Amino acid sequence: MSNAKALPLLERSEAPVAAVPCCPPLSERPFTAEEAERTARMFKALGDPVRLRLFSAVASHEGGEACVCDISDVGVSQPTVSHHLKKLKEAGLLTSERRGTWVYYRVEPSVLAAMGQLLAVR
Repeated sequence: MSNAKALPLLERSEAPVAAVPCCPPLSERPFTAEEAERTARMFKALGDPVRLRLFSAVASHEGGEACVCDISDVGVSQPTVSHHLKKLKEAGLLTSERRGTWVYYRVEPSVLAAMGQLLAVR
């Protein structure tokens, strides 16, 4: 796959899955089937080491957002980076904005809080 084929993946406007806290903490009660589906999509997206590195790079980047040009050095090709960023967006973990020729990514504001709440022990 060439870079020319990868760029349209970044340009497509797809509605991400809502990243608001979907579920109570794991220790509070068993999940419903719908809660389990939403939570599994989020953890599945983070279950790949490259995606986890990209998510971490965006979350820890100065200013809370990162240009794809600043985070693409994760040991895979640019088309593969685009594929993984798309998966993180589809899971509702990242949002993006195109500025000129570059795409800037941000962690969805409620994601880190929702993940922390989900794993909290009460």
